[in-house]
Amino acid sequence: MRQTTPDVVAHRGASAHRAEHTRGAYELALEQGADALECDVRVSRDGHLVCVHDRRVDRTSSGRGVVSELTVQAMSALDFTHHSVDDPEHGVLTLDELLGMVSDHGRGVRLFVETKHPVRYGGLVEQKLLAMLVRHGMATPADKESSTVVMMSFAPSAVRRFRLAAPKVPTVLLFDRWGRRRGGLLPPWADHAGPDIRLLREDPDFVARAAEFDHDTYCWTVDDPADIALCDRAGVRFVATNAPARTRSHLAEPDLPRFGSVTP
Repeated sequence: MRQTTPDVVAHRGASAHRAEHTRGAYELALEQGADALECDVRVSRDGHLVCVHDRRVDRTSSGRGVVSELTVQAMSALDFTHHSVDDPEHGVLTLDELLGMVSDHGRGVRLFVETKHPVRYGGLVEQKLLAMLVRHGMATPADKESSTVVMMSFAPSAVRRFRLAAPKVPTVLLFDRWGRRRGGLLPPWADHAGPDIRLLREDPDFVARAAEFDHDTYCWTVDDPADIALCDRAGVRFVATNAPARTRSHLAEPDLPRFGSVTP
């Protein structure tokens, strides 16, 4: 039986209110009752998985440079709240730290991890992710529904590579154009469909078609009240949002008036 409302996934943390991919953003998301957290990961020069969306740190920090050319030590001096009104937070957030936050929280929160491609290290990011899940005891869950971690990527080859290495960890194939995905059938190594909200505005019936093939839908990035309501009506399983408290409130009481919207 499918759940009545979507799970609320904090996109890069509560990133509408705190600088994205910072400890503060994820702490606030947990305080706001998010069902799950979402992060992007890249490999640093010294081989660590770090939570940074862009190829470079310029947009999100006080520094400049390509993530794959910077060590964690070099990034420790950077303020990753530089472009926001938050209190300064120096040092890049590592995936190891974020997994520790999830483990320590104790409320059964999931973590959706997106591996970024193309990157200079190719499939190393998936190898590093699997090794870290092994260290944290998260690589072989009893079943996919109880898995703490969900792996995601826009790169089909990355999802396939990870599925072969960690068959018990669920996967999401992300996409921002229809192509062959429109019919609802995914490759056998993808558990969930991951469309952009703009695609569901065009074709909300996609969620039902995917469900016919036993694929749940993870939709991103959903902040506008009309989009939240659309996902709820369509039967989306996971809603990625920058404002988890606001999204949860709208799902709980959709008929209440809402003022303004959050820009992703």
